[in-house]
Amino acid sequence: MKAFEVTDNYSIDSLALIERDHPKLSPRQILVKMRAVSLNYRDLLVVNGIDNWKPPVGRVPVSDGVGIIAEVGNEVTTLVVGDRVAGLFLPNWIEGKLTPEKTVNSLGGKAHDGVLQEYVVFEESAVIKVPSFLSDAAAATLPCAGLTAWHGLIEKGNAGPVSTVLIQGTGGISLFSLQFALMIGAEVILISSSDQKLELAKKMGVKHLINYKSIPKWEDKVMEITNGVGVDHVVEVVGSDNINRSIEVVSLDGTISVIGLIDGFYGNINTAKIMSKEIRLQGIEVGSKEMFARMNKAIEVNKIQPVIEKVYSFDDARHALSSLQKGAHFGKISLTF
Repeated sequence: MKAFEVTDNYSIDSLALIERDHPKLSPRQILVKMRAVSLNYRDLLVVNGIDNWKPPVGRVPVSDGVGIIAEVGNEVTTLVVGDRVAGLFLPNWIEGKLTPEKTVNSLGGKAHDGVLQEYVVFEESAVIKVPSFLSDAAAATLPCAGLTAWHGLIEKGNAGPVSTVLIQGTGGISLFSLQFALMIGAEVILISSSDQKLELAKKMGVKHLINYKSIPKWEDKVMEITNGVGVDHVVEVVGSDNINRSIEVVSLDGTISVIGLIDGFYGNINTAKIMSKEIRLQGIEVGSKEMFARMNKAIEVNKIQPVIEKVYSFDDARHALSSLQKGAHFGKISLTF
C-alpha cells in the first residue's frame, strides 16, 4: 500500500511516497481503507519538524481522515465491514475531562502514525461514524478542525443565542466556529485581511465584517459594534502577543478560547487585564469521542456543510500541504484517494 513518510530533511518537498506492507489486525482492531483526509496547521508543524511536534523519521503524518472499514478483528462487536468512520485525533479520550493518559498517541504526531496512507489500523474504540449526508472530503474535516471549534465554543465556551462571538480569520477552525455560532443564533464578528473572504463570509450569514488591513485598530471597531461592551467570546487562532488584542475586546467575565498558534508559541500577555476583567482564558485541545458524537448530531440536524477551499488527490499531497502553508485558503483543504 502507498503511504507518505516524513524524512530526515523535515520538509514538505522531502516527504517520501513509499510502499508499505498491508497491516495485520489484532482481535479488537479494524482496518480502514482511507477515502479522504483533511489538512490542519498542526500537520505542517509535524512535517517540518517544528519544536515539540517533531516526529521520528518514517512517521506517516496527518491526523484527520475518513474511510470505509475493510476488515474487522474477530472480537470487534460494534462495527462492521462497510461502515464509514473517522479516526479520533486523541484515541484515548473517549469521555470525561482530559487527563494525561488521554493525551498520548495523537494521530500523525510524535508517537503514532497518521492517515496519509491507503490503509490504517485503528482500535475499535478509536473511530466514530460520520454523518452520512457529507461527502468523504467534507467528513474528513471533522476530527480536528470541526471538533476543536465545537469544543471551544459550545462544550467549554457555553456560547448561546445571546452571545457575541469574535472569530479571527477564515481557516478551518474559524469557519467551523462561525457555522456553530450562527447555528445557535449568536451574533458573529469576523476579521480577515481579505475583502474577498469577508464577502464569502457575508454570504454565509455574518453581518459584522472587519478587514484588519484597512482597519489596523480593529479593536476599536469591535468595541463600536458592541456599544463599548466587548464580545462574550473570542475564538483566538493567532496566539502569541495577539492574545492581548483579544483581551482588549472581550467583555467583562468574557471567554477567550486559545485554539491556534499561527503567530508563535510564546507571548507577553497582559495578565493584569485578565484579572481585572475576570476573563476566562482557556486552552482548547481538540475534544473527546462523546463531544464528537454530540457535534455529529448537531451537524446532522442542522445540515451543516464544512467549507472546503480545494480537494487534491492523495498523490498530490505535497502540493496540498504547500497550499496550506501559504495561508490563503478559505476553509479546509482535503485530499481524496
